[in-house]
Amino acid sequence: MKMPKILVEKAQELERRTAAKYPALAPLAKQCFLNTMETTVTQLPDGSCFVITGDIPAMWLRDSAAQLKPYLPYANEDMDLKSILHSVIEKYTFYVNLDPYSNAFNSEVLAKGYSENDRSDFQSGWIWERKYEVDSLCAPLYFSHEYYFVTKDASIFTEEFRLMIEKIVTTFRTEQRHGERSPYWFVRENAWAPSDTLPMNGKGRPVNFTGMTWSGFRPSDDSCKFGYLIPSNMMAVVALKKAAELVDAGYQDQALKEACLSLASEIEDGIEAYGTVLHPKFGKIYAYETDGFGNYNLMDDANSPSLLAIPYLGYRSAEDPVYQNTRRFVLSEENPYYYSGKAAKGVGSPHTPPRYIWHIGLCMQILTSLDQKEKEECLDMIARTHAGTNFMHEGFHVDDPSKFTRPWFAWANTLFAQMLSGEV
Repeated sequence: MKMPKILVEKAQELERRTAAKYPALAPLAKQCFLNTMETTVTQLPDGSCFVITGDIPAMWLRDSAAQLKPYLPYANEDMDLKSILHSVIEKYTFYVNLDPYSNAFNSEVLAKGYSENDRSDFQSGWIWERKYEVDSLCAPLYFSHEYYFVTKDASIFTEEFRLMIEKIVTTFRTEQRHGERSPYWFVRENAWAPSDTLPMNGKGRPVNFTGMTWSGFRPSDDSCKFGYLIPSNMMAVVALKKAAELVDAGYQDQALKEACLSLASEIEDGIEAYGTVLHPKFGKIYAYETDGFGNYNLMDDANSPSLLAIPYLGYRSAEDPVYQNTRRFVLSEENPYYYSGKAAKGVGSPHTPPRYIWHIGLCMQILTSLDQKEKEECLDMIARTHAGTNFMHEGFHVDDPSKFTRPWFAWANTLFAQMLSGEV
């Protein structure tokens, strides 16, 4: 893949600015910024662009959108870059219209995906993995919205793109009443852990109607304990509002626009009515998951969407009092996946071993912080925990950063570069 000239220029500029303000991070700046384009974007024989996550040869809807996000502001300054991003949007429309319940896809029709032990109600050689995640459908809407409002490139507004929006709305509506209406189920036979499959014959635990939309899996690709994943529903509210703006710009389809906005309103109402808890220490906070029957999962996961990422997602401002209460909970040992050690402290994930925290979590803490001292503390931790690689990792041990998972994880690299761009 030809490297767009604008990205090389911006990477060099970021390196210079970082060297002036945070010299310990300067060796990371350029290579983390370019990592996605250098190592994960390929042009297929048909001329389209395909984006792997790094060490897994498949294209996740969520991950690919996050990996390319730092490049979107420059889309109108370089035709090569614009062409790549436009092609990725076309990929999203194809994949979502093929199957809105899949989270990751192949570059071509293959005999199998991630596991030959996967069972579900739909199968295709295009599918790498069929773990239904609400945020996977939100990501193409966020991405396309930013692309269009940077470039005003109306050529994305094809009939296939309109059908994608329609399919996302239909899927979210169906999953408001998952137990009664959804065709979706997923079982991974001989799964390595219970979190790698769905209980109750692949349908997940029962949920009550709340107005929110059900998700089988988290952005970690681990199964939800309770089916209403609050951060992903928050992302859905914002994504549907962005979709309404895209419909307005490209189609003047009033019915579809209203469908997006009314569904966003229902989901938001469900979050506020069913998704908060009065915590004895922190006051009113958002739960991570609920089932609508009064059961709550109080935790946060370093993967985004997360509770920590609420302002980053655009659902509430960083000053919002309920967010601030939630943030204090997330960044405390009341959160079962917050760890503090000799080398660092921060949010980890049940997806990685105990006492491993995530660079994505540290970057998100900086991106959502109102406290400069907190930001600088996190930046210092990042500078000390990349194990000499000058790249971000998935998780690393809070006492020994030389122990880490996924040395090639492009999402973490470009989120770091995106964060750094705002700090220098």
